[in-house]
Amino acid sequence: MIVLMAGLPGTGKSTLAHELARRVSGRVLSKDDIRSAIFQPAEIEYSSRQDDLCLQIMLEIAGHLLSGQPARSIFLDGRPFSRRYQIENVLTVAQSLHQPWRILECVCSEETARRRLQSDAETDAHPARNRDYQLYLEVKSRFESITHSKTIIDTERPLETCAQQAMAALG
Repeated sequence: MIVLMAGLPGTGKSTLAHELARRVSGRVLSKDDIRSAIFQPAEIEYSSRQDDLCLQIMLEIAGHLLSGQPARSIFLDGRPFSRRYQIENVLTVAQSLHQPWRILECVCSEETARRRLQSDAETDAHPARNRDYQLYLEVKSRFESITHSKTIIDTERPLETCAQQAMAALG
């Protein structure tokens, strides 16, 4: 199964993805980790073009990991999936791989997201150096509503509660 972790920056996508992957022996593929692995710091643009390339690489890796292991779950993380074309690209690949898919959209209050982003910046806890409250506001201003079937996870709630809701959605 391919699971899209959607939502604005700071809404808990990575935390939930890692918890779910642990529970189902799945894999988290992170756009930010892939970007930092293939580009030198001076080459990192944080552009849509570079994000799309990283997602394409993530999907290639997902296809490789899923071939011969159809029971595995792959969690696509690090992209808010704020544009419909980004979701459509993933769903097209999932269909070509004959894999089911799920969309988990993480949400929380703006204040919680701001606090989480500030904390990550202060502790250098995230590989993306452009991840801050300003990015949150920019992504929010252009976020296209997700029209496909999805499960909305309110990450204001405890991680255990969120994980249980997500596990039910994954089936």
